[in-house]
Amino acid sequence: MNLKEIKDLIKVFNTSNLSKLKVENGDFGLTLEKGGTAAAAAPVQSSAPAPAAAPAQAAPAQEESQKSIPDNAVYITSPMVGTFYRSPSPDSPPFVKVGDTVRKGQPLCILEAMKIMNELEAEFDCKILEILAEDGQPVEYDMPLFLVEKV
Repeated sequence: MNLKEIKDLIKVFNTSNLSKLKVENGDFGLTLEKGGTAAAAAPVQSSAPAPAAAPAQAAPAQEESQKSIPDNAVYITSPMVGTFYRSPSPDSPPFVKVGDTVRKGQPLCILEAMKIMNELEAEFDCKILEILAEDGQPVEYDMPLFLVEKV
C-alpha cells in the first residue's frame, strides 16, 4: 500500500461505524481502532497469503455513510497536527454539538499544537451533522473533524 491508499483508508474508517479494522498485505500490516487507541502500522511475519476480505469490509461502510450524507455536505478537516478539544476548558460546554447551526467565524473546536491553543473557526455557515474526532484525541493534518451541511 502506498501513503495515499493508507490515508484514504483512514478517512473511510474515521467516517464509518467500524470500531476496528485490520489489513495485512504481504509483510505490511495496518490496524486501525477507534476509542482512544493509536493506529499502528508494522511489518507482519506471515506464511499465509494476506486476506483480501479486510479492505472489502471498508467499502460497504463507505457506501452506507455516503447514502445518508446530503449532497451539500462537506468535511471540515484539521489544518494542523495537534490535539482536538471540543471545549475551551474541561469545565466548559463544547463549542458545538451535532445538530447545531454555526455561523461563519464561530469557533468549532480547539487544536493544541506545541502548547498553543488554536481555535478552529467555521469558514462558512453550516449545520453540524457529525463530530468525527473524540475530545483529547490526537489529530493529523487534513484529518476530517466535522461533517457539516452548508446552509
